[in-house]
Amino acid sequence: MAPRPSVRRTRQRFGAADRVPAAVECPRAGGPVVTFEYPYALFLLAVPVLLLAWVWLREGRRVALPVDHGPPGRGTGWWVAVSCAESLLPLALAVAVLLCAGPRRLGEPIDKRKLTNIEICVDVSGSMNNPFGRATRYDGAMEAVTAFTSYRQGDAFGLTFFGNEVLHWCPLTTDVSAINCATPFMRPGQLPPWFGGTLIAKALRACKAELIKRPEGDRMIVLITDGDSQDFANGADAEVAEELKAEGITVFAVVIGNDRQFQNPIIRNGSVQTVTARTGGESFEAGDPNALATVFKRIDEMRRAETDKQIASTLDDFRPFCIAGLVLTGLAGFASFGLRYTPW
Repeated sequence: MAPRPSVRRTRQRFGAADRVPAAVECPRAGGPVVTFEYPYALFLLAVPVLLLAWVWLREGRRVALPVDHGPPGRGTGWWVAVSCAESLLPLALAVAVLLCAGPRRLGEPIDKRKLTNIEICVDVSGSMNNPFGRATRYDGAMEAVTAFTSYRQGDAFGLTFFGNEVLHWCPLTTDVSAINCATPFMRPGQLPPWFGGTLIAKALRACKAELIKRPEGDRMIVLITDGDSQDFANGADAEVAEELKAEGITVFAVVIGNDRQFQNPIIRNGSVQTVTARTGGESFEAGDPNALATVFKRIDEMRRAETDKQIASTLDDFRPFCIAGLVLTGLAGFASFGLRYTPW
């Protein structure tokens, strides 16, 4: 068999335009810009580039094919196929270098919710044990509080009970499980006698002391009561309102029940209205459980949670490079079964 003529190829010269740039970032088509945490590692890309140049530019390789009864071909097709197969591992090495450089990308900007510190102040005087729908006023109030905390996920809630004295049941926290579990422990019928009255001014000042411990976020008090306060006389309501306003605390009041002695709006919630009006809040009346649930939804709508635009964080972007490396390595493994030089 006649020897196969060698295939000569013209050696290409690399100019300045053909050099591999040590770029720190490279945009992906239709995607975010990819940056590298260790850009100096990109200089190692010269190694796979030199290997690729050696695969395609070296001379002297011949493929001996048994050809009978005909002239031998030039073998250009086989040369291209084998060279492509031999280029897979250098390309996989280039992907490994990119992985070592630490590819990163900017994630989607996430709106961060502005924290609102909400102190829920619940009256547990004896009258809160009166019927209210199918349950008591206290039970209806606590059920509405539980629903309200679910509307405002992400805010910090605290729970305070008051009568003649004040008890901080739960500090300000975003975990509202303690608030949701408090109902059976503070029923008005099982409390000591010193919780029998209604001192709203004292309770509001105690709530203020808790809220001012939090320097960040808005401050709000949700007052739930069913009667007139015994310590709002002689302008004490206006005095408390100014104290709360000075600390940036907004008060919303929910007056529940329909006692005849409080049917007169001035007697029923006039002092509470003074506090809510001066602090930028509002006072509501709820004569039945359905109205109570509506009131809390109304409060949520009036003080919608605000959000701040956050700068997008930098995320690792290994996934596309790992997939490319696995594909190249797999193809190189399959190609080694047939597309390789065998010296006969």
